[in-house]
This record gives sequence, C-alpha cells and structure tokens, in this order.
Amino acid sequence: MEDISQRIDYSHYFWQDEEVRLRAIQPEDWAGDYLGKFDTPARRLLQCATELPPTIAGSKKFAEENANFSSTNGRIMFTIENLAGKGIGGINLNSIDERNGTFSIGIVIDKDFRGQGYGTRAMNILLKYAFLERRLNKFNDYVLEGNEGSARMMKKLGCVQEGIRRQNVYMNGKYLNLIMFGLTKDEFIEKRNKEGVLDHSNR
Repeated sequence: MEDISQRIDYSHYFWQDEEVRLRAIQPEDWAGDYLGKFDTPARRLLQCATELPPTIAGSKKFAEENANFSSTNGRIMFTIENLAGKGIGGINLNSIDERNGTFSIGIVIDKDFRGQGYGTRAMNILLKYAFLERRLNKFNDYVLEGNEGSARMMKKLGCVQEGIRRQNVYMNGKYLNLIMFGLTKDEFIEKRNKEGVLDHSNR
C-alpha cells in the first residue's frame, strides 16, 4: 500500500518554516507528554505549580482528548515537529476572546531541543495564524520570574514587557512574580516586515 506521506509537497505549506512544522496531536503523542512531565524544573516554569506524579493513563487521556483538533476546552492544540518528522514539543492557541481580539499561546519544547530557536519559530507560525487569519489583535502572556529562556523568547518575538504582577505564584516555598508581556498585530507585522520574513502570498 502506498505511503501517501511521501507524496506531500510542503514547499508552500502555511504551517511550517525552514526548521519546524505544526501538526495535529495524535493519540500516539501520549509518550512525549508523559516523559516531559518528569522534568520538574521545566514543568514548574510552565504550570506555575508542582504537579502530582505523572501517569500513563493521564497522558493517554490528554492525547486522545486533544487529537485531531478535537479539544472542547477552547484550545487549539498542536504538536511541534522538525522537518524530519520528529516531535520536539507542543504549542496551543488559547484564551481566545473574539470580541476584544485577545489571545494567549502556551508552548513547551522537549529538553533535548531547547535553546535552538525552535520555540521562537513555532510561536511565529502561530502568531501569524492568530493575527492574519483569525483577525485577532493582541497577544497577551506572562512569564514566571526566573524563566529567563521564555523571557528572551518573548523579547525576540517583539513582545513588550507591560508590567509585573507581584508575588502572584507560591511555589517551592517562595512567592514569585509574573512578568507580563504583550504584542499587537501592528507590532508583529512591522517587525516581520523589517526582517523581510512576512509573506502574504503563500506561507
């Protein structure tokens, strides 16, 4: 039987750039979710909490409930993969407020692939979708105090630090701040045009 995946032409595909591609979560992605939950420092930065021990059943349920864009919680969930088809993380569009045009994005990059620019690339793809296809106007997000990697990514994307929500998270015996970031559609377009990477014709 022919493997149709070998016939896909990605050369003008919206959901990828030169290094990463976004695709629908599949049930078999449960293993990546499960293994990633053993990285406590990274999970604390992501969830702003110390989670209970992970379970295979919980990760399988997560993958099944979000597979093929079937989520019912208002989140649009993607797996991030490199162009060789290797899963390297996950990203989702969430907190969508159509009336006010605001939204947020959650992202996690697997340990072995951090610090290589994959997160910034995946964020740019999803921001382009939110701003130029969904007609949303303002990206709002926060970074937990001490999450230097995510703070650098926000600034690289062109986000503006809009304030600090002081002592808003209690974790590991300390009260921690949330650093608030924001990016408007006009700021996103201006930055991308300056970099010469915004192409309205195909991707």
